[in-house]
Amino acid sequence: MMDERTETRAEAFRDRTTGASVELPYAGIDTFLKSEIRSPSDVEGADAAVLGVPYDGAVSNRPGARYGPGAIREASAWWAYLSGYKGGLTNMRTGRTVDFDALDLVDCGDVPVFPMDRETTAESITAHVATVAAQGTMPVLLGGDHYCTFPSVTGFVEGVDADRVGVVQIDAHTDTVAESPVFGEHFHGSSTHHVADSAFCDYEHVAQVGIRGYESPAFFEFAEETGLSLYTGADIEERGIAPVIEEAVDSVSEGADAVYVTFDIDAVDPSVAPGTGTPEPGGLSAAEALTVMEVLGARTEVGAVDLMEVAPTYDPTEGTQRLAAYLLVTFLERQFAA
Repeated sequence: MMDERTETRAEAFRDRTTGASVELPYAGIDTFLKSEIRSPSDVEGADAAVLGVPYDGAVSNRPGARYGPGAIREASAWWAYLSGYKGGLTNMRTGRTVDFDALDLVDCGDVPVFPMDRETTAESITAHVATVAAQGTMPVLLGGDHYCTFPSVTGFVEGVDADRVGVVQIDAHTDTVAESPVFGEHFHGSSTHHVADSAFCDYEHVAQVGIRGYESPAFFEFAEETGLSLYTGADIEERGIAPVIEEAVDSVSEGADAVYVTFDIDAVDPSVAPGTGTPEPGGLSAAEALTVMEVLGARTEVGAVDLMEVAPTYDPTEGTQRLAAYLLVTFLERQFAA
């Protein structure tokens, strides 16, 4: 047995070799931002904890979001490398100095999923998000299809013991279908319906940003009757993304104990982010999407965030997962490191 008091050859090499402490972005274990691996039960004191959900059993169009968490983690390594290599960073969009060492981020790996059992998968998501949130740590969920947001919000509410939660949804689609003759009551097009129909939320505490394409007949009337705060792609073109997002948070935070943010990558135009299951033309630009996260990251009401529907196999350029990672890095920067 090796004497614990003796420096190993590996330690000696690292001590004497310049650059040995710098981990290249394509090396090492793929955690988000190269963060420390922790059990979901051992995150107390951390600012945020990442949880992956490699599940796409509730999609209605193209599968593949099960590969999203791994792809996003891998892409995030670039910013961890830059920060370590340069000894800190300057955000050239905002002019802010960023100290990622001030961000206490941990990665709890992926929650157990059951590809043929949506109900047990949902229970797993709820349990793991609740466990993280109960320790005062922000859950950061990597999807997975958008149905996973419903059990995640449920777990967040349970973990922080909230009576009422507001939800800001960045998305191309409303996900307000109560029931489908093909997919039933529980699929990725029903997640917002279930959140708004719960004991801890209602449509008056839901704001949807970036909605476009086609929805059900009389949907505008539905939004007005239910109190849903609806901001379409046309609203963003007319008013600009920053004031829309600020207003969205204001609208759902009144009377709520906390705000949950869910970002479906198909909110971004498919010319920028084609790696998703249900792309819709006319979406956000990359710059607009980053502005969304800059604004949301500065809001103290936000207590949890997810990023869903990244399906990397549809994007051979790897640009979709790269943008997804950058969006979360931007959000976490503004929350904890800027």
